[in-house]
Amino acid sequence: MLDPFALPFAATVSPDAKRAKRLTWDSREASPDVAFVALAGEKMHGNQFVRQALDAGAPFVLTDLDVPRSVRVPDAQAALFEWARHERAKNAFVVGITGSAGKTTAKAYAAAALDAHYMPVYNTMPAIACFLVQYGASARPLVVEMGIDRLGEMAELMDLVRPDVGVVTTIGPTHLEQLGSIENIAREKGGILQAGRKLVGSQAAPYFPPSEYEGVESYGFGDVTHAGHDLEITSEVARFAFGRRRVILPLAAKVQAEAAVLGLVLAQQVGIALADAAVRMSSVNVPAGRYRVLLGRYTVIDDAYNASPIAVRAALDALHAHTGRRISVLGRMLELGPTERELHAEVGDYARAQADLTYGVGEFARELGDQAFATVPELTAALLSEVRDGDTVLIKASRGISMTPEQRASAGVGLDTVVEALLAAREQGEVKGV
Repeated sequence: MLDPFALPFAATVSPDAKRAKRLTWDSREASPDVAFVALAGEKMHGNQFVRQALDAGAPFVLTDLDVPRSVRVPDAQAALFEWARHERAKNAFVVGITGSAGKTTAKAYAAAALDAHYMPVYNTMPAIACFLVQYGASARPLVVEMGIDRLGEMAELMDLVRPDVGVVTTIGPTHLEQLGSIENIAREKGGILQAGRKLVGSQAAPYFPPSEYEGVESYGFGDVTHAGHDLEITSEVARFAFGRRRVILPLAAKVQAEAAVLGLVLAQQVGIALADAAVRMSSVNVPAGRYRVLLGRYTVIDDAYNASPIAVRAALDALHAHTGRRISVLGRMLELGPTERELHAEVGDYARAQADLTYGVGEFARELGDQAFATVPELTAALLSEVRDGDTVLIKASRGISMTPEQRASAGVGLDTVVEALLAAREQGEVKGV
């Protein structure tokens, strides 16, 4: 429990404040168990939602306002971060994970292997701080996703999280509008390798040579420090060996298998039996939109949460491992800077090589697919008239944030609705036979 009367920072605490189970920066999550932190945002301040949180029964509110159940401080964000660092210092093993793609997957498999607490979907600084406050003192390891989209952000995250192990999954063109170049991306994300132990995925390894990053170790398949071997991927399973241990991952592809190798490396470090780690990883469940393979009369690969060139290529490789007709449905990848058209064209060419039918939607629809549509509803109607038993359909695009409906359609955002439509049609039998 989080006790507002036992804090690691100076505060004026209302006598009616109560203990909470966790913190949130989102007033919609406030409840009798969840306290609210009123943070300053780009467009509005959390203080505007303090009353909403109190009405929802929040045990206390971290704010600079004099309100009921308040924990009053001059700067709520500074207090939150100080609290997070204080609690994190109590934990013996924290893993930080970054990369241009595969962070969420690596987090899920590493946490399963370690039987660890792990970050939920959001990976912003306030979300990480709330997570550390809640779980920092736990005897179980922590796995923290540390995504960045601007210069200097990794240094701030490292000051907050201070991971014992720093992991870079991949390096590729993401957030180029803010980060500028692949070299900047590698340099910024490489800041996580200031951790005591440094692990990089096979694709990221060339960006972090031991001559420049002393003590760096690589993992995955092929010529790496910690290698899985005998990798076999089908539409239903990924199998590989790690030393003498055989690992079976249902409905997985190479990205998941490489994440499982990372999990086994981390399990070895803390003395967890590889057999136990492998069993837990075989049951990993990922959130909607994060490479979920949904089997049925036709298979839907729901990977619609986010996209970058390197992530789309990996998803297309996974699609290619399936039998039957392979259909790619791709939307715009965001924040790619001045080379975005070229990058979309390269991905579209790769899709045509890996899939039998290719669909694109939004501004770069013609680059992404032979069947090009301006809006998601148009795409959905055409796809539903084409899909048939035995097909495998991959859905992938950037999700987009703070956009108008027109911008969202152009970005390809809303492809989660395509997934829903495909599943509904499949369930209702509105599908052509083979």
